[in-house]
Amino acid sequence: MRALADHLRGLPPSCGPVRLIAVDGHAGSGKSTFAGRLAAALGDAPVLHLDDIASHDELFGWTGRLLTQVIEPLRHGETAHYAPYDWHTRRFGPPRALPAAPVVLVEGVGAGRRVMRPHLARLLWMELPREESWTRGRSRDGEEQREFWAEWVRAEAEHFAGDPSRPSADLLVRQGKQGYEVLPGPSGTVGPDHKITLGDGPSAVC
Repeated sequence: MRALADHLRGLPPSCGPVRLIAVDGHAGSGKSTFAGRLAAALGDAPVLHLDDIASHDELFGWTGRLLTQVIEPLRHGETAHYAPYDWHTRRFGPPRALPAAPVVLVEGVGAGRRVMRPHLARLLWMELPREESWTRGRSRDGEEQREFWAEWVRAEAEHFAGDPSRPSADLLVRQGKQGYEVLPGPSGTVGPDHKITLGDGPSAVC
């Protein structure tokens, strides 16, 4: 994890002064946990969870708000302010600050969508098949979320059919028993001089 953090810190800024790093993957693939551990390795880098940007009415139709509330301020080196969505009350809450830190993580399904890629320093994809990811997610959320998951699965499949993130991923992240394995992704933008491979074991434990 330290090697990955050092690699990301060394990248040129991609969104104003910010190195914006996307962590994408299917729902239930472990994005939030991985992003949290990566943020810690980066010295508590800010993390934007797309669950705070999406809503029941806009599972994937939140691009405009993300660009306006987050990307534009960061591009100008300013602290962004976004209104996080409360999935229980179905309302947007008071503004929350997201500073224009040297590295900012954006995690969530669709973090690497087409309109985001020009602003990203790296796109990381959690390498876990969608059926396995969805099974983990359903187990995590319990029976009370069964109807929501049925709607979500359709929406996610439709999103990735039209705007897949994995083919553009710079790095693939696989969770092992003791850590994470990070490999070059399909985009091929991480060349031989910048290849990162972390295997399971002490060096990969977060």
